[in-house]
Amino acid sequence: MKIRVLGCHGAELADQKTCGFQINTSVLMDAGTIASALNLSEQSQIRHILISHIHLDHTKGLASFSENLQAEASGTPVTLIGLESVLNALKTHLFNNQLWPDFTCIPNRENPVFRMQSLSKGEVLTVGDLEISTYAVNHTVPSSGFIIREKNSALLYSGDTHQTEDIWKAAAKEPHLKAALIEVSFPDALIDLAKESKHLTPALFYKEFSKMGLPNLPVYAYHMKPRYLQQIKKELEALALPNLTLLKDGMCLEL
Repeated sequence: MKIRVLGCHGAELADQKTCGFQINTSVLMDAGTIASALNLSEQSQIRHILISHIHLDHTKGLASFSENLQAEASGTPVTLIGLESVLNALKTHLFNNQLWPDFTCIPNRENPVFRMQSLSKGEVLTVGDLEISTYAVNHTVPSSGFIIREKNSALLYSGDTHQTEDIWKAAAKEPHLKAALIEVSFPDALIDLAKESKHLTPALFYKEFSKMGLPNLPVYAYHMKPRYLQQIKKELEALALPNLTLLKDGMCLEL
């Protein structure tokens, strides 16, 4: 399984992009960054997009991407995958013909740019060589994390979350788990803000990671707010986890 980091931050600066991850060639995990990181040829190969939740830092890339796909007119809709509550929110708040055209009906209902496929908690969906399971996590809006499997490898993606349980329990039982991507948004001094906004600080990150009981698992921190990046980095390094890496835009991982 190959993971290309299109963007991995919780806000945007000139050199730091919001969350989007390319799995192999044709699958995206979240859509905060698409068109600003992929050329038209690369975009045309995307066939499925996992949406963890509706917040713009995870969905805003769908806007430009939809326009680019409309011009392609490939005849095969791109499938947006997520919890039913997440997909309903996309229809209500983004593809509502007000904020943005409804690309689930454009150019027509029979052959739209996007189609939506809901995934129930714990359900396994097969997408090519990948198996995808989704788990509800603890955020301010309906939100999910994913476990993605390919042959003898599995990847955990936490999505945006505060303290949660189900996804860690599932990960602890995953026989081929090779890595975890876990959010950390604020430094420890802003723990009250993290609680209010349902995010993690380095101290909370450590507590959540420890719930899996896999201390040597490679873990990648993402969703850092750029203005706090250096302090978050310092606090994460102080945890002395043996296989901890801070993700950077443009990184490529192979499991």
